[in-house]
Amino acid sequence: MSRAVAEPTPAVASGPRQPLSPAKRKQRRTLLALAAIAYLITFLVILPILWIVLLSFQPSADILNDPLSLGHLGLANYVNAVQSLPLLRMYANTFLIAIAAVSLGTVVSFMAAFALTRMVFRHRRLQSAVKFYFLAGLAVPVYILLFPVYRLDLALGLFGTYGALILPYAAVSIPFNTLLMTGFLADFPAEIEEAAIIDGAGLWRLCISVVLPIMRPVIATILIFNIVYVFNEFPFASILINDPNMVTVSLAVSRFQGQFTVDYGGMMASATMVLIPQLVIYAFFQRQIIAGMTAGAVKG
Repeated sequence: MSRAVAEPTPAVASGPRQPLSPAKRKQRRTLLALAAIAYLITFLVILPILWIVLLSFQPSADILNDPLSLGHLGLANYVNAVQSLPLLRMYANTFLIAIAAVSLGTVVSFMAAFALTRMVFRHRRLQSAVKFYFLAGLAVPVYILLFPVYRLDLALGLFGTYGALILPYAAVSIPFNTLLMTGFLADFPAEIEEAAIIDGAGLWRLCISVVLPIMRPVIATILIFNIVYVFNEFPFASILINDPNMVTVSLAVSRFQGQFTVDYGGMMASATMVLIPQLVIYAFFQRQIIAGMTAGAVKG
């Protein structure tokens, strides 16, 4: 019995590389220019963060006189920050306010977005007016609302309580959350909801069991953005909270600034301690953030 032997494939001699066409060379130069611009923008965004981290290891005198000096680096600022700041209390207060405000704002935003995209309005102009109302909420600077919110808290008896911050934080987040959810639900196939209704699902079960599970990327994005906002917000907290036991993260960092002196080293160290957890959150949930921001942007 003869055994078939595979003949070796002759090697093909590689000739000289063909020169790129003018169109491909132009496309390549464009891609290189875009990549260079992207790296430059990334560097400019990261530079302040690196600058804060570097300054957090320097004494306050070096920060003022020679901020680029690397001769007196140490952990004294972090030791001072840990000893001066009520870490457990400020994080507990911040998490409590963030959980309550974000939960309230997300629930109200979901109900508003569901009504705008699924409910039948008798007048189409009313629906457009409500959407424009939420859009206008994004154009109003938050700091303009400080005095009206202060007066409302006094009138409602909320000044100096957790509710003084929970309600404004929830209200500020509603326009962005609603528009983001509306953009997703506008392209969400209604046939899925119709099938659930035919199977006997009510409005509550429809929202909880059908719509919300599919909106997880959007909701994850909303939760992350809103929690980070609560951690970084300072003007409302500095005006509406007057109890040292209710201090938040942003208020605690401001303790290093006195009436006549500023502990720049301690301020930079505490800012780094607040900043690093937020960067970790973004690093772990960057896919959910991108998916939520682009959800509903591409049809088909």
